[in-house]
Amino acid sequence: MPRELILGTAGHIDHGKTSLIKALTGIDCDRLPEEKARGITIDIGFAHLELGEYRLGIVDVPGHERFIKNMLAGATGIDLALLVVAADDSVMPQTREHLEILQLLGLRHGVIAISKADLVDATTREVVALEVQELVRGTFLENAPVVFTSARTGEGLDELKQALHQVCGRVEERRVQDIFRMAIDRSFAVAGYGTVVTGSVTSGRLRVGEEVEWLPRGERLRVRGLHNHDRPVDEVHRGMRAAINLAGVKHEQIARGQELATPGYLRPSRVLTVRLHTLPDIRHPIKHRAEVRFHLGTAEILGSVALLDCDRLEAGRWALAQLFLREPVVARWGQPFVIRDPSAASTLGGGQVLQPLAQKLRRGRLDTLERLETLWRGDAEARAEVVAWFAGWQGLRSAELVQGAGLTLDELEPTISRLHATGRLLSLPLGAGKTVSLHAEVFEQLAGKLLALLGQLHAEYPLVASHDRSKVEAQLSYVGDETLVHAVTETLLARGQVVGDQRRIARADFKPKLSAAQRKLKERIVHAYRAARFQPPELSDFAQEAGGQATALKDLFEVCVAEGELVHIDGELYLHAEHEQAMRHLLREQLQGGRGLTVSEIRDLLQTTRKYAVPLCEYLDRQGFTRREGDLRFLAESGHGGQVADPPPRTEGIAIPAD
Repeated sequence: MPRELILGTAGHIDHGKTSLIKALTGIDCDRLPEEKARGITIDIGFAHLELGEYRLGIVDVPGHERFIKNMLAGATGIDLALLVVAADDSVMPQTREHLEILQLLGLRHGVIAISKADLVDATTREVVALEVQELVRGTFLENAPVVFTSARTGEGLDELKQALHQVCGRVEERRVQDIFRMAIDRSFAVAGYGTVVTGSVTSGRLRVGEEVEWLPRGERLRVRGLHNHDRPVDEVHRGMRAAINLAGVKHEQIARGQELATPGYLRPSRVLTVRLHTLPDIRHPIKHRAEVRFHLGTAEILGSVALLDCDRLEAGRWALAQLFLREPVVARWGQPFVIRDPSAASTLGGGQVLQPLAQKLRRGRLDTLERLETLWRGDAEARAEVVAWFAGWQGLRSAELVQGAGLTLDELEPTISRLHATGRLLSLPLGAGKTVSLHAEVFEQLAGKLLALLGQLHAEYPLVASHDRSKVEAQLSYVGDETLVHAVTETLLARGQVVGDQRRIARADFKPKLSAAQRKLKERIVHAYRAARFQPPELSDFAQEAGGQATALKDLFEVCVAEGELVHIDGELYLHAEHEQAMRHLLREQLQGGRGLTVSEIRDLLQTTRKYAVPLCEYLDRQGFTRREGDLRFLAESGHGGQVADPPPRTEGIAIPAD
C-alpha cells in the first residue's frame, strides 16, 4: 500500500500553479465555469499523483489576494508544499503572503518550482533563483529543492517528481491511534447517493458504516460510503483526501468550516487561548481588543484579540492571548491558526491553540501565564496536568485530554495513570459507581475551604463539639456539585483531618472548651428534656446553675442542638431530639388517609398543654411536615416536606401512648 500524503500549492496569481499540476497529473483543478471563463483559480481544486511508494493528494489553491481565505481552507492538513514562482514575474506579494501563511501553519517540508522557465533566458533564471533563495531564507523552505519547470514544454517535470519523491521521504510518519478529524472544504449532492462532503483527513481513520460527529452542531451522522481520488474505499485515514457520503443530512445544511470527527472527544467554543505570533512586516502592532479575521482549519470567523501579558503586540513578536469569536469553532491543542485584519486585506500573524475550550482569563496573572507556558512547552504529561488544573471543580474527563492536551488515544490511559500514581491527580468517588478526577491543588483548595469553614464555626461556637454536616457542606454549594463536596469531606474523614460521621463533623484538631461544671450542667439539661417529653422545662430553670449568665446558658443549649440532642422549636422552646421524632411518628399515624386534626386534638395526642401544642404545630408547619387549613392540620402532600422519610423514632425511655 502506498503511503498517502497531501501536497498543497502556494504562489502568486497567474504563476502557473494549476497548469503545472495539470502537466504533472493530467488533471485540470479549475472546475468552476467562472474559473474557466476568467482563466484564474478562484476556489481550491484537487488532483492526485502516484510517486512510487507515495500517493499524493494535491490541493491547488488560488493565488489572488481576494481569495486568501480559500487558500487557507485548502492549506488545512497538508503535509508538504509546492511553492510556485513564475520565472517571468519572480517574487510577488502573494508569493510572500502564501509563504508566511505556510510558516504560520507549521509546514516543515516542501519543494520550490520556478515555473514558465521557457519564457526567460539563463541570466533571468539566475536572478529569479537568487530572489527566491532570499525569500525563503530562514523558513522551512530554506534548504528545499529548487526546480525550473515549464508546463508548456514539459521541462523539469521529471526532476520535479523526483524532488517531490525525495521530500516525501522526509515527512514524519505517525503510527499512533488517534481520533478521526476532517475539516470540510466542499459539500454537494450526488444523484443516487445524496450528500457528499470532502476534505483532508488530518488525524485518525474512518470506515464505512461508522458514525461521525458533525461539528460544531454536535449531531451524529452515519457514513454510507467513502471515496479517495474518485475510487471507492472501505477506509480513509490521515494523509488522504476523502469524499464522505453521509446519511440523514442535506448538503445545503453543511458548509465549509464545519468538520467531522470521532464522536465524544471534541466540543466547540467561542473562546480560545492561544500563543500568537505576528509577522515581521505588519504595518501596525496588534492592540488589546483588536478586531481580527480568524482562520482555523477551513473555518473563517470574525473575533477580537485579548492580550494576556501585554497591551500591544509589535511586529515579529509573540504573546499569550485569548480569541473571542462571534461563532463557535472546534479546535485542538497545538492546532495552527492564522489571523488577518477584519477587511481581509492582509495577514497579521498566527500561532497555535493552547486552550481549545477556554474561559475568560484575567490578564497579567502570573500563575495562569506560567501554566499557559507549560501548555506550550511541556510534554504530554505536563500538558495533561495543566488541563486538569484549569478544569477546576468540574473535574477532568479523560476524553478532554484529547482536545485540551493534544493526547492521542493510546497516550490517554498511561498519562492519567502516571498523574494518579504521582499524586498530581486524585480520584474521588461520587456514588452510583461514578468518580471525578481532581488536580491535587484543586482538591487541596476545596479541602482548605471546608476546613476553614469548620474552623470559623468552632471559633464561633467553642462549646460545640461538632456541626451538622449537611449544613456545613451546603455552605460550599457554589462549587456546583454537592456530591463533590461530600466526596471531599469523605476524603478528609479518611485522612483523619476531619472526624465525625454522616450527620455531624468537626476538625480533628478541635476540642470543645467545656468546663467540668458546664459538662455536668449540659448532662442535666439533656436529662431534664428527655424526662419532660412534650412539656419541656424553661431555660430559666437552669439559670442559677449557669451562674446567672444568660449568654453562657444559651451557648450550652446551642451545644445540645449542634450535637443533635435537642431540637430548637421556637424562641426558648426546645424538645429532646427523640421526642421530636416521636411527635412526627404519632402525627403521621393519625393524619394518614387525609384526616385532619385540631390543635386541641394534637394537644391531647401529645398529652401536653396548649402552651406547648400551638408552637409545636407551628414548628411542624414551618418544617413542611403538616399544612394548616383553617383550624385543621393535615399531613403535607409528600408527608415529609419533600425530604427523605423520617426514620422510625428512637423509643428508649419514651412511652408512646396507644391509639
